[in-house]
Amino acid sequence: MDRAISKTFERLAQRQEKAFIPFITAGDPDLETTVGLAIELERAGSHIVELGIPFSDPLADGPVIQRSSERALRHGYRFSDYLAAVRAIRRQTGIPLVLFSYFNPILQYGLERLALDARNAGADGILVTDMTPEEADGYCACMERNEIDAIFLVAPTSDTTRINRIVECCRGFVYVVSRTGVTGAQDSLSDTVLPTLARVRSRTRLPVAVGFGISRPDQVRAIWEVAEAAVVGSAIVAQIEQRAGDTDLVPRIGGFCRWLLGAAST
Repeated sequence: MDRAISKTFERLAQRQEKAFIPFITAGDPDLETTVGLAIELERAGSHIVELGIPFSDPLADGPVIQRSSERALRHGYRFSDYLAAVRAIRRQTGIPLVLFSYFNPILQYGLERLALDARNAGADGILVTDMTPEEADGYCACMERNEIDAIFLVAPTSDTTRINRIVECCRGFVYVVSRTGVTGAQDSLSDTVLPTLARVRSRTRLPVAVGFGISRPDQVRAIWEVAEAAVVGSAIVAQIEQRAGDTDLVPRIGGFCRWLLGAAST
């Protein structure tokens, strides 16, 4: 089935180009700004946008994204409010949107209800950080029925058996974690990236995105040399944190992403 995420990677492959996938936390600093940021990120050259759904116990996230979740949670937003933001984004842009969540908020909302509502809102994929492939049969079937790509993480510690199971579950692309541990900007890329990519490549033809720790143009460029997409999260969220309250926050974040992309492509 030819869905938005797959179409995006196909178009880029035809042009021999790679994807840039920014992550922002929905509701930080507020949902109105989130909508504006998603639209600006597309204008800045992004190809897919990840929207993090705030959760009170984000085990896979480093301090920068944890603080962004805390700021968003103070608003008292519900999952339905985040889906309303997805609808607002979708009214102005067709850029693929991936919801990045933990299973607890999804379970509270209701899996079947979420899949249907997310599809109707315009979401294209969902990545559940703490969903294990061994327990994902019902979840994946639900996503597939609603034409939403279920995206899973591959870690450097993932063995052959687990990678096989993960890629069987994945749709759209496979997300390779560049290193063990939580999210957060790093000065250099981990030496585990290439071996992990090699194990994944030997088992699937899906595009591969690499994230966790990417914060500079040279790192984006390095990822593009070996994978189909680079994901930048903490570095962008840190910029949002630093500029909270600024009237020019949205264009400033767009400028930061243009810097990442412009310098990376030279």
